[in-house]
Amino acid sequence: MLSRLGALLQEAVGAWEPSIDLLEAFVEHWKGITHYYIESTDENTPAKKTDIPWRLKQMLDILVYEEKQQGAAGEAGPCLEYLLQHKILETLCTLGKAEYPPGMRQQVFQFFSKVLAQVQHPLLHYLNVHRPVQKLLRLGGTVPGSLTEKEEVQFTTVLCSKIQQDPALLTYILEGKKIIGKKKTSRESTTLPKEAASHKEPPDREPKLDGEPGGAQASNTQLPAETKDPDGGIGESNLITSLIGLCKSKKSRVALKAQENLLLLVSVASQAAATYLVQSSPCCLAITEHLCQLYQSMPAFFDPADIAALEGISWRLPSAPSDEASFPGKEALAAFLGWFDYCDHLIMEAHTVVADALAKAVAEKLLVETLQPQLLHVCEQSILTSTALLTALLRQLRSPALLREAVTFLLGTERQPEAPEDSPHTLCAHLIGHCDHLSDEISIVSLRLFEELLQKPHEWIIRSLILHNLEGRPYVARGLPEPENYEDTLDLEEDPYFTDGFLDSGFQPSSKPPPVPTTNSDGKTAVTEIVNSFLCLVPEEAKTSAFLEETGYDTYVHDAYGLFQECSARVAPWGWPLGPTPLDPHEPERPFFEGHFFQVLFDRMSRILDQPYSLNLQVTSVLSRLALFPHPHIHEYLLDPYINLAPGCRSLFSVLVRVIGDLMQRIQRVPQFPGKLLLVRKQLMGQVPGEQLDHQTLLQGVVVLEEFCKELAAIAFVKFPPHGPHLNLSPPP
Repeated sequence: MLSRLGALLQEAVGAWEPSIDLLEAFVEHWKGITHYYIESTDENTPAKKTDIPWRLKQMLDILVYEEKQQGAAGEAGPCLEYLLQHKILETLCTLGKAEYPPGMRQQVFQFFSKVLAQVQHPLLHYLNVHRPVQKLLRLGGTVPGSLTEKEEVQFTTVLCSKIQQDPALLTYILEGKKIIGKKKTSRESTTLPKEAASHKEPPDREPKLDGEPGGAQASNTQLPAETKDPDGGIGESNLITSLIGLCKSKKSRVALKAQENLLLLVSVASQAAATYLVQSSPCCLAITEHLCQLYQSMPAFFDPADIAALEGISWRLPSAPSDEASFPGKEALAAFLGWFDYCDHLIMEAHTVVADALAKAVAEKLLVETLQPQLLHVCEQSILTSTALLTALLRQLRSPALLREAVTFLLGTERQPEAPEDSPHTLCAHLIGHCDHLSDEISIVSLRLFEELLQKPHEWIIRSLILHNLEGRPYVARGLPEPENYEDTLDLEEDPYFTDGFLDSGFQPSSKPPPVPTTNSDGKTAVTEIVNSFLCLVPEEAKTSAFLEETGYDTYVHDAYGLFQECSARVAPWGWPLGPTPLDPHEPERPFFEGHFFQVLFDRMSRILDQPYSLNLQVTSVLSRLALFPHPHIHEYLLDPYINLAPGCRSLFSVLVRVIGDLMQRIQRVPQFPGKLLLVRKQLMGQVPGEQLDHQTLLQGVVVLEEFCKELAAIAFVKFPPHGPHLNLSPPP
């Protein structure tokens, strides 16, 4: 097509010099556009019905053809020089702003996009190119639902692609209007002489953005104060604000393309460009402000179940699934979660400098300034909604930088073991306290928050909540030699927890298996004893799974094996020890505090027979998550029934033993206990219609207790000992 155009132009002008023909044709078309404004009196004729689009197309084709014919690479041809000298782009920008004839702005956006995309000669370094580009950006992205959204997003696509190819262009495009005005005196000529038109601005007048001394530093010190308004706002519209505005478009394709462009922009490879983007542009502020605006647009209160139902919202598909039940604020919630997912994706893909800055901005503006007051509010509905929202955000969070900020926000940075008298004024202390709230609903959503937190790949979570308090194994009694094998500690009948009140009620603990001379090298003997210890906790009269043709704990083994492998892979980079810290028998005992988190969980576990079924499920779910961690101290404290506890200490097993003791006392006061227990289990499984029974909370608690002991036995089987050949064993069928 271009060769045919050249032939037609040559034939029309009838001259021998093609460059002269092209320049005359180029000037002729430009004059044709300017004459339209002189001669036309019809203000209602749309631009697309005039000859303006055709003339702009011819001018573009001439520029492209001229460049193709240009012999010396990198030199501007006469037509391009004419475009620069006569500030054609500036004039077109003014015509687009006037929107005369109607639709002219659309034509201008298209022409700018095509010139920048199709002309290979570097253009954005020229003052008479990047200044009208900045002005054109200020025309777009300011009015939601603009008729030129499609053209605007195409324009930003070209600009972001150019910046990706040459990060040094970032300063030319992002310079604000005030900066241009300040530098205007140093950039004297507005009409370039022909000799200078093919040259870029002098290097000493260019915005510096390179790795050389004074590059990034100069841009960081000269420009930040001038890109914002005096009142602290985002300031003049530029590429960033235009993209954010387009991201808000009701047209899903436009919004998605704008988000992809912004993603392209923040992933610049240059350190200096990334630093400039953070310190001299409203990038992080604009992205975070939009996130907070979406949060404020939601209803004040949600049902936590509705928030959980919107799991899996993606920034590429931010609308709520149509097959989900509708509830007030559903679309607003989906929009907020979708933009948060986008922020998380931006942080993951962005340059490290941008990622860290954006993560800090999100943490400060959303978590600290917006969510924290709601989490600490006295209103139960505020606590419910904010905790459920925070859980949903954690579930979506993938980027390491934002996870680091979220963990610091939730858990703080205190590195000392907890003490019972510690001040409960930290956010973490409040959230842990909410797990034992008077409102069962608040307790459940708070426990869900911690369960989600425990699945995140950040060592500080488990270290802050658990490991700090287990360091040095102060829960183990001093002065006693540690057993060489588990057969040395099998005298469970000597444990007062097992005998108090059990014999009178007819409960007989499992008889001690015959001792084995030595433990097998593969650890299977120890596994058997550990598993049996948990399985024999619940007396036979309180078990019902056998009546429903359910096998034993092995129904949990497959799931436990998969979860343990997943957890082991997640913690592998943290370099945990393979075995517990050796004890010094001569070291005096020091007071042991299990920590506020274990304290709440154990207290809740001790009340399992008196708590609602849904709350019991959540408590046991969190404890199961903790038991899966392959740290030797966690394993010992939660899954070793034979541990010699220091005076006044409790472990998960000792808590369960006390619960069983309480259960055996209460069974005597429930008539027809076995039949009612079996009926309740069938109700929970949906096999019979639900009906209210006496002692229903107790009976449901017994069912949960039996299943929890089976689950702990399965976890012990797949992970015991904390290291060794068992990792290669296949779970039983």
